[in-house]
Amino acid sequence: MIYHEARLVELLERLRKGFADFDAGTLDAFELDEIVHAYMLAARELWKFCAVGGSQVGQRLGMLELWRERGEEPDWWEAGRKRR
Repeated sequence: MIYHEARLVELLERLRKGFADFDAGTLDAFELDEIVHAYMLAARELWKFCAVGGSQVGQRLGMLELWRERGEEPDWWEAGRKRR
C-alpha cells in the first residue's frame, strides 16, 4: 500500500533525526532510546491499520478518504504515544 510506505518513511525520518541528534551530542543515550521506543510503537500502530486484506482494504481506503476530507488524518507518531 502506497499510503503505508509513505507514512513509514515519515516515521523513519523522525528516527533518523534522533540518531543524527545523538551523533551531534544534542541527545543522550536515554533520549535516543525514548525515540527508538516511540518509533516502534508508532510503526506498530501504522502496521495494525494497514495490514489488512480482502474487503478490509476498501474499508481502510474509505476511512482515509473520510479523514482527509475532515482534515483528521492520523499522526502515527502520536498514535503510538497514546498506546503507552
